[in-house]
Amino acid sequence: MKTKIAFFDAKPYDIASFDAYNKSFGFDIHYFEGHLNRDNAVLAEGFDVVCAFVNAIVDAEVINKLVKAGIKLIALRSAGYNNVDLNAAKGRIKVVRVPAYSPYAVAEHTLALMLTLNRKIHKAYSRTRDGNFSLHGLMGFDMHGKTAGIIGTGKIAKILIRTLRAIGMNILAYDIYPDQQFADETGITYTTLDNLYSNSDIISLHAPLTKETEYMINHDSIAKMKSGVMIINTGRGKLIRTDALIKGLKTKKIGSAGLDVYEEEGDYFYEDRSDFVMDDDTLARLLSFNNVIVTSHQAFFTKEALANIADTTLHNIQDFADGKELKNEVKAEY
Repeated sequence: MKTKIAFFDAKPYDIASFDAYNKSFGFDIHYFEGHLNRDNAVLAEGFDVVCAFVNAIVDAEVINKLVKAGIKLIALRSAGYNNVDLNAAKGRIKVVRVPAYSPYAVAEHTLALMLTLNRKIHKAYSRTRDGNFSLHGLMGFDMHGKTAGIIGTGKIAKILIRTLRAIGMNILAYDIYPDQQFADETGITYTTLDNLYSNSDIISLHAPLTKETEYMINHDSIAKMKSGVMIINTGRGKLIRTDALIKGLKTKKIGSAGLDVYEEEGDYFYEDRSDFVMDDDTLARLLSFNNVIVTSHQAFFTKEALANIADTTLHNIQDFADGKELKNEVKAEY
């Protein structure tokens, strides 16, 4: 019998991509619009596998409902898995992910946010469309010779670092597992967080979300930064305490911010909410700053990335169906 997949948070581009790749696998995929949560987990009844994305809420209650429904595998089509209660899943239901779908896509989006904020491209675009060709307020700075602080030096960060080095930036890096060979090859310096905060003109976040990194950008860490620092986050929303970021923007301690993620993004990102009054006062406040750019968790969103997500996810499911080792399985640490 065909493996039956309950596919949650299905967008048109997801359906097109997965349908194309599923021709080689032949799974029975049923698409649901809503993201997986406590209210709709019951829809998984009668399926073998649940496929979920980053906005899914896969807590202990959802795990219990999925197990009761007969689900044997949770196939995340994302790299992050902090939204899954792995302890609740342990020994009851397998969890797999897509560890790397396009590090180039995220690194390039990170660079785009930096360049746009620095050279005020978003302001210039709006102005010239209204016939305003004034340069007042559009001055940026040469990134050449400036210092970028990169927190987390995984695949994405390493691509970004090589790009920033190519335009002449100095790099201070922090990682709990520093890659000294990479540092020697690229001419970067691993340092402490405090030194990175105090000496970086731009800080870019690429760390995973853990208990140690949650809200690492907060009132105390911002106080240690250079005045006018640019902060970029294409990692995870909860790396930044948003109220501290807003205070830093208001006092001009933070000169600009580019955010592809937000700590409470679940009700807004990936959805069209333009016909509704925004009831998230914090997000509304962020969007009111002209030196802040918020994108809708789209750093990954390239055709190459979507192809890799579909291909890897379906291969993960096929390996499970065939009883093979799950090379992309994630497990509870304890």
